Amino acid sequence: MDNRYIKNLNALSEEDILKLNKSHVCVVGCGGLGGYILEFISRIGIEKITAVDGDVFDESNLNRQLLSTSENLGFWKVVEAQKRIKLINPNVDFTAIKNRITEKNINKLLPKNANCIIDAVDNVKTRFLLEEFTDKNNIPLVHGAIGGWYGQVSVIMPGDKTISKIYQNKEEPNKEVKSMGNLPHIASLIASLEVNEVVKLLTDKGNLLTNKLLYIDLKSNSYDTFEL
Repeated sequence: MDNRYIKNLNALSEEDILKLNKSHVCVVGCGGLGGYILEFISRIGIEKITAVDGDVFDESNLNRQLLSTSENLGFWKVVEAQKRIKLINPNVDFTAIKNRITEKNINKLLPKNANCIIDAVDNVKTRFLLEEFTDKNNIPLVHGAIGGWYGQVSVIMPGDKTISKIYQNKEEPNKEVKSMGNLPHIASLIASLEVNEVVKLLTDKGNLLTNKLLYIDLKSNSYDTFEL
């Protein structure tokens, strides 16, 4: 086992770490959630990562997106992610896809052999596309979303249709919801919880948030889990 993972031991076994090393995880979105997610999964030992994002950094990203800096504004997010991960863990086989997911291209862009796909997107329509793709290809989907002081996480196994239960339709949230803002610590918290579910899923440990929604309100310090 590579010494870079030595501090993972006890919480994880060597067998667990080897499972992570051999896993293929696809992260859709390299912004607020995705940047932290990529950082965490590369450090914990996932050595095959596909990242998908069709956007570039702008100044509004600097408040919360781990990968954005004053020097890389205008640069592709997924390319900057690839550079960052190479510095953190050169063992990672990193595939960068510079494109936005659409109904027409999703089957060509996303890996059908991934062990898990992570939702780090910022719109409802793409989440429905991810649910449909993972359902059809028998891949678990880990969902996360943030807004203002709030965030949510769920694990969606093929057939669960959890996105369809959380969001009543494919329309985007109303103007009031979209204007809630995004805080950096909320992004890092929800990203951490998504990665926690991914690690449990890939190592077969603990209880997953399947058919459940963990909803967090940090303004009132409430953590609620709802059955779906």
